[in-house]
Amino acid sequence: MNMQIPRDAVLLRIFFGEDDKYEHLPLYEAIVLKAREMHLAGATVIRGHVGFGHSARLHTTKILRLSQDLPIVIEIVDAQEKIDAFLPVLEAMMSSGLVTLEKVQVLQYGTDMLRP
Repeated sequence: MNMQIPRDAVLLRIFFGEDDKYEHLPLYEAIVLKAREMHLAGATVIRGHVGFGHSARLHTTKILRLSQDLPIVIEIVDAQEKIDAFLPVLEAMMSSGLVTLEKVQVLQYGTDMLRP
């Protein structure tokens, strides 16, 4: 299936902790599976080395312990209407975190994209 993202698109960025869960899955995995199920163009999960959020508690790989609750960021780029449809689903999945939206221009997508 070849998905095209319009040139004028939206970047959805989702921040939360690695230990966050949705039902029986890690939250990052549940979000990616739901994004795929809803036919969004793609999702990337990024694991941070250090960060802090609203609690101001530092989360870092430097402290040796089993559960580090490291920062996770998921980025999804797609058309505004597809992101808008995903937002209520995402809100129901998250108990805490930060979600941002920004307008982006898509310059290239896929290997068989026709050049202007």
